[in-house]
Amino acid sequence: MAEYESSHHNYAIPKETALQALNTIIQLHFEKTLEKKRAVDLQKKELWKLFQLFFLFLALVFAAQVQSPRLQCRHCWVPIGLLTLAHLIFYVSVAQTLRCINGFKYQRRCHKLTLGLATERLRQIRMRMSSMVAGGGEDVVRDDYEIHYQEPPDAYFGKFKRNWALHFGFLIIIYMFMVSSSVVVLCF
Repeated sequence: MAEYESSHHNYAIPKETALQALNTIIQLHFEKTLEKKRAVDLQKKELWKLFQLFFLFLALVFAAQVQSPRLQCRHCWVPIGLLTLAHLIFYVSVAQTLRCINGFKYQRRCHKLTLGLATERLRQIRMRMSSMVAGGGEDVVRDDYEIHYQEPPDAYFGKFKRNWALHFGFLIIIYMFMVSSSVVVLCF
């Protein structure tokens, strides 16, 4: 195995083949970047629909509490239980949607980094080709056209954690507001 790796480590290929390989890599990662962008946009629309339905439900529960003459303070556990259940279901739905969004954003970032590296390598090879004076048939070393999948640094994940904290902090505030308003409406 070691012999195979050492004998095939830095072989050279014709320039045209290297340029074609790099152009293929660039095209692939560009298409994947656009695909992930569309997936993120679709998930964001789904998240927006979830929020709209959830707030519509909260408005209906609040309106029912305000207009019901039969609900009293001793019945306040019913709307609070309903609100708790609704918030838990909504929390799980938002968590799953955010997980998808963050996954697509991470994949998109990886494709963008790989695309940038491939574009830079293609530019370097073309610069070398244009600087050579009619040398014509020189080959390109494997390290010049081989592009490994790039990943962002670990600090990139902090962006996702802040996004989660923002959404779930908002949900906790809405839950506390709805529970306290239910108690105020029914008991005072």
